[in-house]
Amino acid sequence: MRFRRLCAAVLLAALLPVPAPASAAPTTCEDVYTPVQFGLIRQTMYGRLCVPQGAKTVQVLVPGGTYTSGYWDIPVEGETRSVTRAMNSAGIATMAVDRIGSGKSSKPLSILVDVPNQAEAVHQIIQKLRPRFSKVLVGGHSIGSAIAMAEAGRYRDVDGVLVTGMTHQWDYVRAVPALTNLIPAVIDPKLSLRGLDVGYLTTAPGSRYTMFHAPGPSIPAVNALDEATKDVVSASEFVTTALMSNLVLPVSALINVPVMTVQTSADYFCGTPPLGADCSSAAALVRSEKPFYPKAPRVDGFVVNGYGHVFNFDTRTAGRYHSAMIEWQRGI
Repeated sequence: MRFRRLCAAVLLAALLPVPAPASAAPTTCEDVYTPVQFGLIRQTMYGRLCVPQGAKTVQVLVPGGTYTSGYWDIPVEGETRSVTRAMNSAGIATMAVDRIGSGKSSKPLSILVDVPNQAEAVHQIIQKLRPRFSKVLVGGHSIGSAIAMAEAGRYRDVDGVLVTGMTHQWDYVRAVPALTNLIPAVIDPKLSLRGLDVGYLTTAPGSRYTMFHAPGPSIPAVNALDEATKDVVSASEFVTTALMSNLVLPVSALINVPVMTVQTSADYFCGTPPLGADCSSAAALVRSEKPFYPKAPRVDGFVVNGYGHVFNFDTRTAGRYHSAMIEWQRGI
């Protein structure tokens, strides 16, 4: 009798449909052009919105200087270099935006393109997304992190902040010489065709590996892609990033939600305090950065080793880095 019951149970299990894992949920992506306004100036901010079926959380992702929304989904064949796909596979929606002045977003005079105005634009994106999602997070890389912190600190409309490629203590000994690789976009062979004013900057041809990837491996396909897709950053973004993140009272002091800081030990923002945060371990990074988030209920950290500033290009630690981000978001 027992044997017959067991056989019947096995047969029933075989006939019943097996629930699909969360990662198998279909994801729908669309290009979104959102009208935004700062002051009297009306602009358009582009974003790529990808929503897994049933997603309740969305992460708004802001790229760094000279990068576009593509930084969060790097199309190098054969290897995973995509934060957005990792998040979507975990059931988390993403909205990767182009900063005003770059990519498919509108391009006003560069003097208007600063961190406060970028944060205002991202805030308006978040307000549009809020009714659709129960949890909204904002994250950035480098200057994008300064924008994310400014948005979260000023408007307090998000549930968590992801800060990558930016700390509150900079190694100016290494950072300042790196800036000599920046040139006005008007004299760049490719970007000069955009007709931008001289306040828009980009990297000198052939300088991106040294400036952004070293000491990571120099891979011809990656270097070629990075050079071909490079974009601009405004001088105003650089100045306001410095003022709002480490030269005066950091805007991060106003953030009252959980923060995750992800850094690479080879970056200009890591070193021996005060010349860089202590990135010798995740725990050391948290100890180094936590004082700058006095109102945050929690600060978590993750450290990438062996790659430069734009570590989203690194495949060696991508799995652990993405898993840490997913775990952090689920814990909020």
